Amino acid sequence: MSLEKQNKEVVKMIYDYSKLIGRIAELGMTRDGFADAIGISRTSLYQKLRSVSEFTQREIQSAVTVLKLCYEDIPAYFFTLKVQKTKH
Repeated sequence: MSLEKQNKEVVKMIYDYSKLIGRIAELGMTRDGFADAIGISRTSLYQKLRSVSEFTQREIQSAVTVLKLCYEDIPAYFFTLKVQKTKH
């Protein structure tokens, strides 16, 4: 594979948002209510939770406030990679 082709390949990051979803439930919120609270549509939230799109910095900051998180917790809630099973 040429170096040019290697540079054009994009690796799609798939994130595990189970901790985020758990915190939303722990606070008695629905996903729809959480989306409203951070200022995004329900559809947008569901796309983000499926790693179709990514959370913006503003959305993460809003989520930290709404979910009463510490800024140190951001990586665990927003940047945990989902483990992919591979066939050998």
